Amino acid sequence: MNPSLEWASWIVTRRVAIDRALQDRLGAERPGPAAPESEALRRFRSFAAAALRRGPGAEPALDGLRVDSQRTLALLDGWCHAAAELAGPRGGEVRALLDPLAARFRAALTGSQIARPARHARRPARRAVAAAIDRVADAFLAVDLETGAIVDANPAAAALLGTEREKLVGARARRYVHADAGDIWEQRLAALVESPEAQRFRAILLDALARPIAVEVSATPHATRARSLALVLARPV
Repeated sequence: MNPSLEWASWIVTRRVAIDRALQDRLGAERPGPAAPESEALRRFRSFAAAALRRGPGAEPALDGLRVDSQRTLALLDGWCHAAAELAGPRGGEVRALLDPLAARFRAALTGSQIARPARHARRPARRAVAAAIDRVADAFLAVDLETGAIVDANPAAAALLGTEREKLVGARARRYVHADAGDIWEQRLAALVESPEAQRFRAILLDALARPIAVEVSATPHATRARSLALVLARPV
């Protein structure tokens, strides 16, 4: 297997573990999940995975980003270090691949007009899909493939999970997945990074009261300029 493709897949499948290692490394100094610097890190992870899969033609997506450049650069370095530590004896391979990509991302960030402290309120997040999805009877979730966060949901998903759409958006999708179905959920969504083919599988979700719900799942990949998404439809069985 091409080492770059291997590490691209590794970054996606181990993102939660890398994130935990980064949290242990930075502690209270790490920006909150809603901070623009955290958004920059999410975009770097997407850029790194894309560059390792597709080669040097990949470019960072920086549109609309307003960050503190020094805090962002420290965060990127901490993430690369955490990834290398997690790779154990192969940490040198990870740094050899990630360091040039981090340098490209830093150059794009600091060499543009957008790398300055944020002075304006953040704009409301755009809906990830057209409002027509709200009329779909099946539960719909748009899940960020890098972070595992839910970035959009329809009323059917909120009803199925016994909560409100506003509480779903921003939450980790795994929070609503039963432990017995956690591995297949992660594996099938990770497969969307490598292939455009839809993934169909059975899983067990959890509603807001931790009650299990058996579902048929269909997940398809959808790429935007800012992130890669899994568009998930779930139907109770």
